[in-house]
Amino acid sequence: MKPSFSAKGSAGESDTKQAYSEFIARNVLFLTVSLAVLLFLVIFSASIGGTTKSEIGVFNAIASRFLPFIECDPFVEGIVWHLRLPRILLGIVAGAGLAVSGTAMQGVTRNPLVSPFTVGISSAAAFGASMAIMFGISYSGVGTYLIILSAFLSALGCAFLVFFLTRLKRSSPETLVLAGIALTYFFGSLTAILQFFASEQQLNAMVNWTFGTLSGADWDKMAIVTASLLLTLPILIRLSRDLNVIFSGGDETAKSLGINVSKVRTLSLLLSSFITASIICFTGIIGFVGLVAPHVARMAIGGDHRFLLPASCIVGSILVVGADIVGRTIMAPIILPIGIVISFVGVPMFLYLMMTRDTGYWE
Repeated sequence: MKPSFSAKGSAGESDTKQAYSEFIARNVLFLTVSLAVLLFLVIFSASIGGTTKSEIGVFNAIASRFLPFIECDPFVEGIVWHLRLPRILLGIVAGAGLAVSGTAMQGVTRNPLVSPFTVGISSAAAFGASMAIMFGISYSGVGTYLIILSAFLSALGCAFLVFFLTRLKRSSPETLVLAGIALTYFFGSLTAILQFFASEQQLNAMVNWTFGTLSGADWDKMAIVTASLLLTLPILIRLSRDLNVIFSGGDETAKSLGINVSKVRTLSLLLSSFITASIICFTGIIGFVGLVAPHVARMAIGGDHRFLLPASCIVGSILVVGADIVGRTIMAPIILPIGIVISFVGVPMFLYLMMTRDTGYWE
C-alpha cells in the first residue's frame, strides 16, 4: 500500500500554521504586556515629584482631557499636563527612537554591538553643542534652540560623513563601524579642545549637556521629536522584511533574492541617524538604550523585524521612563541626569544578557 503523501503534507502544513499562530500570539502578548507596564510607569512617574499626587488623581487628570465626564482637581491637572507629562512623553519618544534606531542598525550591519552612537553621532552632537556654547550662546530663550540646532546639524553632518567614507571604499558593515569609531574619537578630541579653552561657566554648560536629561521638556520639543519618529518609523517597518533577510542570511542571500542591500543599508542607517540626531539634540547624550533595548526585545520575541521594531520601541520607552523615575527619586530632591542613570542600569543589564544567553546572536 502506498503512503499517503497528501495526508503527510496536510499534517505538516497544519503544524506550520499552528506554530505560526502561536508565534503571532506570543508576540502580541508581549507587546500588550509591555504596553501595560509602560502605562503603569507613566501614571507612577506623573504621581511623583515635589508635589506628590495619588495615582488615581493623576489618572483622572489625564483621562479628563479625553472623557469630559471624569472630574479632577484643576491644580493636579495643571501640574500633570504642563510640567510632568511633557517630560514623561519626551522620555517615551526618546526611548522609542533610540531603540528602533539601534534595532535597525544591528539588523543591517549584523553586528550586536552597533548602536546609534557607533557612527559617532553622540560625539558630533556634543561637539556642536559645545561649539555653540563656546561662541557665547546661553541656555535661555532663542539661545536654547540655537544650541539644539548646532547639535542637530553636527550629528547629521557626522552621519553623512560616515556614509561618504563608507561609499569611498564599499558599503560594508565593517567599514561603517570603523569609520564611526574613528569619527567618535575625532569629535571627542575637538570637544575636549573646546572644553580646555572654555571659561568655568561655559565648561559647566558643556558638561551638563553631555549628561543627558529630560529637564526642560515642553510640548513643542516633544512634538518635534515625535514628528521625526512618526516620519521615519513607518519606512523602517516597511523595510522589515528586507531587514529579516539581511539579518538572517547575510548580504549574498539577500542579493540572490533581489534585494538591493546597499540601498536598504544606506536608507536604514540614514533614517536611524536622523531619528537619533533629532532626539539627542534635545535631550543630550543618552547611551545604552539603542544597544540594550533591541537585545531585550530580541530575546523575548525573536528576530522578526516586523514585531522586533515596535517591541524595541516599547522596551526603549520603558528603560528611559524607568531610569527617569529612578533619577528623580533615588536622591530626591536632587534629580540625577538620565544619561548617568541609564548607564548604571544599562551596563549590568547588557552584561547579564551577554553572560546568560546560551545561543548565538544569529540563532
